Amino acid sequence: MKNADLLVALACVLAFASCRPEPAGPGARPTPEQVAWQQMEMNMFCHFGPNTFTGAEWGDGTEPEDCFYPTDLDCRQWAATARAAGFKGIILTAKHHDGFCLWPSPESRHTVAQSRWRDGKGDVLRELSEACAAEGLQFGVYISPWDRNDPRYGTPAYNGAFVRTLESVLDGTYGPVFEQWFDGACGEGPNGKQQVYDWPLFNETVARLQPRAIIFSDVGPGCRWVGNERGEAGRTNWSTMEIEGYNPGAGSPPVEVLNTGTPGASRWVPAETDVSIRPGWFWRASETPKVKCVQELLQIYYSSVGRNSLLLLNVPPDTRGRIDPVDSLRLMEFRAALDTVFATDLAAGAKTSGKDAENVLSSDYDRYWSLPAGKTQGTLTLELDGPKTFNRILLQEYIPLGQSVSAFHLEVLGENGVWQTIARETTIGYKRIVLTDPVTTTAIRLVIDEALFTPSLTRMALYYDPFA
Repeated sequence: MKNADLLVALACVLAFASCRPEPAGPGARPTPEQVAWQQMEMNMFCHFGPNTFTGAEWGDGTEPEDCFYPTDLDCRQWAATARAAGFKGIILTAKHHDGFCLWPSPESRHTVAQSRWRDGKGDVLRELSEACAAEGLQFGVYISPWDRNDPRYGTPAYNGAFVRTLESVLDGTYGPVFEQWFDGACGEGPNGKQQVYDWPLFNETVARLQPRAIIFSDVGPGCRWVGNERGEAGRTNWSTMEIEGYNPGAGSPPVEVLNTGTPGASRWVPAETDVSIRPGWFWRASETPKVKCVQELLQIYYSSVGRNSLLLLNVPPDTRGRIDPVDSLRLMEFRAALDTVFATDLAAGAKTSGKDAENVLSSDYDRYWSLPAGKTQGTLTLELDGPKTFNRILLQEYIPLGQSVSAFHLEVLGENGVWQTIARETTIGYKRIVLTDPVTTTAIRLVIDEALFTPSLTRMALYYDPFA
């Protein structure tokens, strides 16, 4: 390369760096895989197995293999339903606590291979992974380390057996796995003993075989449990949390820490909010009348995705091996409601002031606005193109640079020319949806009251929810 060319290239690099300031502040940053995971926003959980047919919530491992007999399994129907509902991926309970494997695991005699379904030649993981690929969805697996069937459970030999179980799923047989879901449950096995799990070994196995997979548990390392199964992330929700000294299950951080995270912590472990569309996790005919209504699902969306979390909504297949029509219809109604709420950004066409402030009106996530270097307080004002009525304010930080905002409030310009506060909140993170009463104004401003370091915002939008 000639000297002149080198100088031009260097100038371009410096110019790019100058418009992408790296905040010098505390706290971890996400990996590219964690950013992509957060941008999925909603995934579908599918609890399916012997419990679907026995009516149990936690099987005890003594179920006869032949009890698993879906009469019309159609994983393509699951995937098509998920895609139509706006989910980006599906996570399947490949092995729950009963130890039954939905694939022919070489480490177990309690699998689909020992059942009469498909004459012992069936493989739910293969059918679902292929269905997800066909529908443009990502494929994930839940594999419980608790095994109430394996006689090795509670002995040193079991950890090696569990690693081989993971290997049989994650070795590429079923393609890329975007999330490995680890339940921390650790009860007694068939010999009455509990297992001491080798979590470092389990995590290393996942990382070795599926290096891009996000590992879920109470302490991640890829993402964390939100601390409840109600569908509620904390109103304060940091994507950072200290995990040293903790383990999944009984050794996890306190529930309030799981729910809110820790500001400025050294590990990026964002919250995942898991909740079921039904009262239980597995399908039961008796619970069909109790499927959550659209208003409940909207509130869950606001309390999860709208509070810097990813929503993992459980939609359990029935005894046929299909998504129940009641659940499917509710998902379509939920999708239609979200499309209605977020169809029109009422901030479109607004005027902004300040360097790069117009970037917050763009749908390009990699365009953002920052306060001046070193500043942790400031305002962002949108002058609307006429009076607008809204009750939902969407805010997004540019999380590749970290999570910074710890307190903010929103003001609107009254008819008397005086700014009036309509909401006070704490964190923003990847996405924050602030709920307010309907308000009509010609201008709105975000006031950042506190931040850990110079904050960067990529989006500010206004919407009206007619269902509120």
